[in-house]
Amino acid sequence: MMMTVASGVRRPTILVADDSPQNIELLSRVLGQEYRIKVATSGDKALKIAYSDEPPDLILLDIMMPDLSGHEVCRRIKANPDRRRIPIIFVTAMSTVEDETLGLAIGAVDYITKPISPPLVQARVRTHLALYDQTRELERMVAQRTSELVATRQQIVRRLGRASEFKDNETGNHVIRMSHIARLIAQQAGLGPESVQLLFQTAAMHDVGKIGIPDQILLKPGPLTDEERKVVQTHPQIGADIIGKHDNELLATARVIALTHHERWDGTGYPQGLKGDQIPLMGRIVAIADVFDALVNKRPYKEALPVSQALAIMAEERGKLFDPHLLDCFFQQQFEVLKIMDLYSDEREPMIDASPL
Repeated sequence: MMMTVASGVRRPTILVADDSPQNIELLSRVLGQEYRIKVATSGDKALKIAYSDEPPDLILLDIMMPDLSGHEVCRRIKANPDRRRIPIIFVTAMSTVEDETLGLAIGAVDYITKPISPPLVQARVRTHLALYDQTRELERMVAQRTSELVATRQQIVRRLGRASEFKDNETGNHVIRMSHIARLIAQQAGLGPESVQLLFQTAAMHDVGKIGIPDQILLKPGPLTDEERKVVQTHPQIGADIIGKHDNELLATARVIALTHHERWDGTGYPQGLKGDQIPLMGRIVAIADVFDALVNKRPYKEALPVSQALAIMAEERGKLFDPHLLDCFFQQQFEVLKIMDLYSDEREPMIDASPL
């Protein structure tokens, strides 16, 4: 006796792909009370349904079909990252051990031979749909947990960056501003969305090495001595050491930025004296954002400069301190940059939300 599905409950969709009308009619009759049935009489049609916006939950697939064989249909579906998880059951008259071995080897979850046994088909379909549902739920839970872990890691990175900035900027808003400015430069330079987001999430860690610089040097009101300057110039390496070496992309990028954001395009920067394209792209972008924000905001050792004067200084450093192309990207975004300077100014309360505008 066939099980009926309660009203209002979504019925799984079964794609029956077979060039025989009799086989389609039989399978539709056997499964139609429990499931929604879609039909394809060729391999091409089966692929179109599988790739549609409403893909089936399971596919019953004949092997001997016109145009594309069932084997080829299976291979193509399993090669598609968005559809490869759909369970495929071969329903075919090809019943040798070699046939079954091949079908399972290319990705099918089961193999039913013709003539079919209706109770067997119902049982196999029910079993594999249940397994598919369990798999999707586990994947959803893993994705959710992974997302939570990534978000937590990003928050820790951001907070550690802000903690280091409180050493010489009482609101800590510098890291918020320069993260947004770096994001604008990266977007203008044509970086993809994943790279832009990665930069935005890690730029705040650029000065984490300040934690290792004595306050009497970092907060000194006035020019530093040569010896004090040498101590300050150790903070990129200290930052890199604090973050450490990791396979994780977020932390690896944060380390690169911490280590290289004081390198100069002309090779006279520190700590490694890298030149031009030797300097990692993320470090070159952060250097521009960091310097501009430092120029227009007050620090223990200097007063804030007017924006016009700061922009003039930035332009003078083209090809010296800054990558010329990236500096052009900065100037092309200068009006958006000024909006960020106002929104996250030090006159406001310390900011928590550093999400993209």
